[in-house]
Amino acid sequence: MPRSCLLLLMFVVLALLGGPAGAKNAPPDNADCERCPDMVDLPGGTFTMGVPSGEEEREGVPADVRGRSSPQRRITIAPGLAMSRTPITRGQFAAFVAETGRAPGTGCWTFVNNGATYEYVERPNLDWRDPGFPQTDEHPVVCVSWQDAEAYAAWLTRTTGKPYRLPSEAEWEYAARAGTITARYWGDAAVGACEYGNVLDLTLMRRMNLDPRPQFTFRCNDLYAYTAPVGSFRPNAFGLYDMLGNVWQWTLDCLNPTLDGQPLDGSARLTGDCDSRAMRGGSWGHLPWYVRAGNRVRGQAVDRYTFAGIRVVRDR
Repeated sequence: MPRSCLLLLMFVVLALLGGPAGAKNAPPDNADCERCPDMVDLPGGTFTMGVPSGEEEREGVPADVRGRSSPQRRITIAPGLAMSRTPITRGQFAAFVAETGRAPGTGCWTFVNNGATYEYVERPNLDWRDPGFPQTDEHPVVCVSWQDAEAYAAWLTRTTGKPYRLPSEAEWEYAARAGTITARYWGDAAVGACEYGNVLDLTLMRRMNLDPRPQFTFRCNDLYAYTAPVGSFRPNAFGLYDMLGNVWQWTLDCLNPTLDGQPLDGSARLTGDCDSRAMRGGSWGHLPWYVRAGNRVRGQAVDRYTFAGIRVVRDR
């Protein structure tokens, strides 16, 4: 048989087998190591951070928490930044724990429905290995504090020799919007949410016997009551998955009550209440008005939540 035919036959066999030996364990296309997250290179650009007048009223944001995403600011994000394609998975976080010996503490805030109210309760027995619901290594890690997230990013830096960190609020919002100006990267309406994210849907409503009125749930089925494997839904225009829904994501910024004074170069705001840090993106269990690209909430840096995880950036 001619050599060209043998080569062709070899390539066909390799394709049928899924590639050469060890290909299944090879790092993703833009990952810096086998255990590292796959990264997406973000284009540089300028965008409007924050929400326009009328969005919070239309979305039903309670009056006492309106105004946190204003005044709007024109922010420029320089090229060269990369962001993890998905939230960090439980398997990726496990590699960090195995190598460093870091033992994130137990105790995690979660949702409880006692039949009369839907409230947050801290459960001392929950942790990232057992958040109180089933997960695999492909699910986003939860029950990790801001400090745990910082330690994970620092480990990536040591492992790869490249500068990893948590995103700033501005970087996160720029990446989430991906060129859009609507409340969500699929549009202003809540319709279509279950195509793009794991949100508080009819599945969770029935599981936890929640209030079925439209203002309290997305009127669709995403088929997951709790976390979903990362990348289960459609990405935004930058190719990023789970930017809205699934889990909140920690950012570098100290908490400030408004966007007044936000750096115009997209860097993190490191003054203010630094015992609290800004979280972005909404989760599998939060009301529809939370799940917006411009929405800002707080998390205590030492606390852990069954609905919050990690996303990282690789700096320039």
